Amino acid sequence: MTTPVQARPAEGAGRRALWLAFSSVVLTLLLPLAGLVMSIFALVASIRAIRALRSVTKPSTPAVLGIVVSSLALLISLGVTAMQFYFSDELSAYAECRKGAGTVTAQNECVDHLERAMEKKMPFVQPGDVRFPFPP
Repeated sequence: MTTPVQARPAEGAGRRALWLAFSSVVLTLLLPLAGLVMSIFALVASIRAIRALRSVTKPSTPAVLGIVVSSLALLISLGVTAMQFYFSDELSAYAECRKGAGTVTAQNECVDHLERAMEKKMPFVQPGDVRFPFPP
């Protein structure tokens, strides 16, 4: 009969928290709303990893880095998600315009309409100040 292997969850907790934090950054860049959820998950995992690592007197540097990285990803995903919800009508109109635009000139007009619509929604921006370096 063999004895059961003792699991050491604290050994890899810091690395696991850091990997979750990095994956939340990647997910934030691809899908901001999913990145928001993943960032919260990574933040909770990093906090729990710090507690686990301190209980066995291991260095908690990876878990602290996980908190920093997941917090930054959380802020970025919150900002991008808020902007998407705030400009949802303008972005929907732009998507519809792009569907019907068959030429480059028509596509550029769609971008111009989007820029003007966003300027109207932001009262602190002067007309003509919103310019996209490349079409969204």
